[in-house]
Amino acid sequence: MRSIAIAAAFMLAPAALHAQAAKPLDQVTAHLRAVSTMTAGFAQTDRRGQVLTGTMSLKRPGKIRFQYQPDVKMLIVADGRRLSMVDYEVNRVESWPIANSPLSVLLDPNRNLAGMASVVRNDRQVLLARVRDRRHPEYGTITIAFAKVPSAPAGLMLQGWTMIDAQNNRTTVKLSGQRFNVAVADSQFTFADPRRRTKG
Repeated sequence: MRSIAIAAAFMLAPAALHAQAAKPLDQVTAHLRAVSTMTAGFAQTDRRGQVLTGTMSLKRPGKIRFQYQPDVKMLIVADGRRLSMVDYEVNRVESWPIANSPLSVLLDPNRNLAGMASVVRNDRQVLLARVRDRRHPEYGTITIAFAKVPSAPAGLMLQGWTMIDAQNNRTTVKLSGQRFNVAVADSQFTFADPRRRTKG
């Protein structure tokens, strides 16, 4: 009986791998829908090679926070509707609809990737998906990296992404210490508006 079971496993494995390889974007969608929250450390590298670190908190739909290292007086946060970049050194806030950012694909679990995403690598270890809204090239491009980890949601571990904006500026984010579906308070996705301080 044991030999029959082993033989059956070998017969099923190639079929399962083929099905997974045939529909990698479906696997990405399944991962996005399986993860309601996530926390991780991050290292962000800009086009000049400058590296900043910090922690990321994500809560779908629509919420994300990048808390930078203590000496960087900057915050990026999305509250479910708008994505804001907050610069506490110059008391400035820039804000735009989440849908206008490449990050929106990570924040909306119901996003239809058809016609927007293409697979640029898919092997036993890694899945890379590139997403670009052809109707709005000004939003830029994001290439999302997943490691194939059977114990992770839908078999994928989000490793990071590379964004290229309309001016061809490249920013790469690499994640570490990923934790999925943990408690994340909604208060994480608010910020103290520095513009109010200057009015006092």
